[in-house]
Amino acid sequence: MKDRITARVLQTHSPALFQEAVEEAARILRAGDLVAVPTETVYGLAANALDPSAVSRIFTVKGRPAHNPLIVHVSDVQMARRCVSSWPALADRLAAAFWPGPLTLVLPRSPLIPDVVTAGGSTVGVRLPSHPFIRTLIQACGFPLAAPSANRSNELSPTNAIHVERSLGLAIPLIVDGGQSQVGIESTVLDLTLETPRVLRPGMIHEESLVAVVGNLASGAADPESPLKSPGLLLKHYAPKARLMVCRWSSEAELEALLLKIWPTSPRGVSIIAHSQVPLSGRFDQVAVIPNDPDAFARAIYSELHRCDDAGAELIVVEDVPQTPPWRAIRDRLARASG
Repeated sequence: MKDRITARVLQTHSPALFQEAVEEAARILRAGDLVAVPTETVYGLAANALDPSAVSRIFTVKGRPAHNPLIVHVSDVQMARRCVSSWPALADRLAAAFWPGPLTLVLPRSPLIPDVVTAGGSTVGVRLPSHPFIRTLIQACGFPLAAPSANRSNELSPTNAIHVERSLGLAIPLIVDGGQSQVGIESTVLDLTLETPRVLRPGMIHEESLVAVVGNLASGAADPESPLKSPGLLLKHYAPKARLMVCRWSSEAELEALLLKIWPTSPRGVSIIAHSQVPLSGRFDQVAVIPNDPDAFARAIYSELHRCDDAGAELIVVEDVPQTPPWRAIRDRLARASG
């Protein structure tokens, strides 16, 4: 059997290395292949969004269900407008307020966008990312990039190049190392095809911020749709290899009593991720502390879950987070990871 080739990893921490990585990534993408690239949310597995064959390779490499659509990343508003058939004034206001940044707008698709990108649907999600590498890369390519998270389907999203290499290093030719993702979870997705816009996937641009621009948002969860309008809607998603549980405790004794019910053998093999009630006895294999702040928590949570998996955790217990709007996206990701 032919030996499998590990992906090259290119650095970007100097102007010369940055430019070399842009040129090499653009060459590979123009040839119809895939490149893992940094964004401010998570690392993405990128392909030419206008090339159906290249986009199909994303689904193959990730093992992604064909009914789960992709987000199209653009370098400016003009490119976004070419990807859609309708660009309302509200889209301009939202772009002015939140782009570049972690907000995806769902709009009627342009004929330029292949069916495979949208899972056969009539809409497409478009986003202008803020990470300088992917923006420069899209400009160099001259075409938008379809770029879901650079990991096997349903597994943890990667927030650095090492995470990507462990998941997809034998399946793609190039990984661009652009440092740690600074948002840490996937973008907010806002559906603008409805009379009243609706958040399809919460992110770190919160509903309160959107309301300041939109005026009103549809309440409640979106109705089940076929085809889906957005990624991130599957019940099981963003999951570590270990079993994950989200729990609330007021003391270490209460945590230990809780674990006796769900994990009666031993505290070994159990990793704890806490933000306020930190166990100090040393009885658990790992205890990680994330600041009790939603932005800091979002930046850290996937990396901590990756670390627990790498250490061989069998059970990961995450301290429950507040039920307030700034924490909504984090609650969503934890719920899907434990689903």
